[in-house]
Amino acid sequence: MTEPVRLSRRVTELMGCSRADAEQFIRNGWVSVDGQVVESPQHRVTTERVTIDPNAQFEAVEPATLLLHKPAGVDAIDGPHPATALVTPETRWVDDPSGVRLLQRHFHRLTPLLPLDRDASGLMVLTQDGRVWRRLTEDGDDIEHEYLVEIDGDLAPYGMARLAHGMDYRGRVLPPCKVSWQNENRLRFAIKGARDGQLRHMCAQVGLRVLSIRRLRIGRIGLGKGPDGAMPPGAWRYLPVGEKF
Repeated sequence: MTEPVRLSRRVTELMGCSRADAEQFIRNGWVSVDGQVVESPQHRVTTERVTIDPNAQFEAVEPATLLLHKPAGVDAIDGPHPATALVTPETRWVDDPSGVRLLQRHFHRLTPLLPLDRDASGLMVLTQDGRVWRRLTEDGDDIEHEYLVEIDGDLAPYGMARLAHGMDYRGRVLPPCKVSWQNENRLRFAIKGARDGQLRHMCAQVGLRVLSIRRLRIGRIGLGKGPDGAMPPGAWRYLPVGEKF
């Protein structure tokens, strides 16, 4: 009977490379066992057919950052219905332009960042990358977010000026922001350091009731558009290599 051996050992024998290089090829999804990609170097094989993708490249194992269009009613970070549960290989946006190869390891230990109201929808970030985590947490209040807010009611006198400058929320004086009408029912906010409930509070102070909130952009990164329009709720895409918030 053939004794089971680690997949990394079998790849080392097939490619004539070091064990470390074999493990890297496996983790990067270039190795299949009986036609199925296996990303674990510790996987045991006996008589199975092990093949290496002819397009295999020796490259660093980079952590992934995923951009999700969170639907309303889903918890961004804490809560019983977490957004992380929506991120699966099947929900990847078909028009994802990143060119990043999908790997199972990209779905492990994802950290959701930047709060978004449960009833709000739009762009949120889930990452394995410590550099992205530091950028969006340590410098988070310096990064501009863009929101589309659907409203109802009659705007109070000087309401736009008040929204743009001169409000406070939970004892904190709010920095100036940019507010404009997209149409008669929607306001567009470009704002830094927004907290949970802040946009609803701001609108209420000028006589407006918020019907919906959607985050369109975080820094330089937007939801994304494809041939069929914007990335739909529940879908996700990769943050392309080299792009920064």
